[in-house]
Amino acid sequence: MNVVTTFVDKRKQKQVKYERAMLRELSINILQGRVKQYFGSSRLTSNLIMNSGIEEACYDVAIEAYLLGAKFSRFGYFGEPIEAVKPRCEKEERHLIDTLYNFFLFWGKGEEGVGSEELYYLCEQYVDSWWREGFMKGEKKYKMRLH
Repeated sequence: MNVVTTFVDKRKQKQVKYERAMLRELSINILQGRVKQYFGSSRLTSNLIMNSGIEEACYDVAIEAYLLGAKFSRFGYFGEPIEAVKPRCEKEERHLIDTLYNFFLFWGKGEEGVGSEELYYLCEQYVDSWWREGFMKGEKKYKMRLH
């Protein structure tokens, strides 16, 4: 007898395979460098980055944003410009930004005060940069037919 699988199972397997292929392009050094680039130079977060929990949260959000961009790169492959694709995942991207921002606020113990708006914009730029990188690399994989 054959094993019966559903389309949902097949779609999930294909998604996991694609995400693994996309994650092979990332390294911990790239993640560390980007965290230091965005949050290491800010006076608000430079002392918080020393905490390994915050750094790991930045990695998690970066990976999620990268995979989100890679997921939507299919539309770019079919000819849509990045500006037209980005609004499609605005809700998910906003969730990632808010998660990172709230994590910084929690670990900052209220020391941000006036600079919390600046911190939010840093988180927004960080997530956007990872989303765009995932989009570009995913689009390249589709063009090379490696999806």
